[in-house]
Amino acid sequence: MPKINGNEIRPGNVLEHAGGLWAAVKVDHVKPGKGGAFAQVELRNLRNGSKLNERFRSADKVERVRLEQRDMQFLFEADGQLTFMDAETFDQVTLDAEILGERRPFLQDGMTIVVEFYESEALNATLPQKVTCTVVETEPVVKGQTAANSFKPAVLDNGVKVQVPPFVGQDEAIVVNTETMEYAERA
Repeated sequence: MPKINGNEIRPGNVLEHAGGLWAAVKVDHVKPGKGGAFAQVELRNLRNGSKLNERFRSADKVERVRLEQRDMQFLFEADGQLTFMDAETFDQVTLDAEILGERRPFLQDGMTIVVEFYESEALNATLPQKVTCTVVETEPVVKGQTAANSFKPAVLDNGVKVQVPPFVGQDEAIVVNTETMEYAERA
């Protein structure tokens, strides 16, 4: 596995550090008045979800891990476990529902997502960037309300609350960005 310098760590990188696999969540490059620059990195353990804050100087070497990404289809959820199937080999993989965090409601039956593997162990799952949802509850459209940046609250069919433009009405299909959890466009 390739070793990289501490100042080359980017959010999303997977590192082998302190005997475990860690994903870099947030990276801040700090240049204090005295001493050398360093990267303040917030890490999340891919196996148990614990968090860790570490400082890496540019001279520090860390092992970067490449995860194999496979497209898998969501089958069902049972007892807090999500079951996915590889469309090519028909192998089934079970992951903890907590792995998706607050994006869990956007997972739909039959949806194809990316599951990341380290050797044969499934570690992470990523939803598509854009998902189509239906607005089930929002304020009615008011004629003449076309202010540039006015938004109104709306509840989606999966229970998530988002801000939508004033022209979006009830029972309309919209596209939501799953990374920012915000309205993207009409479907």
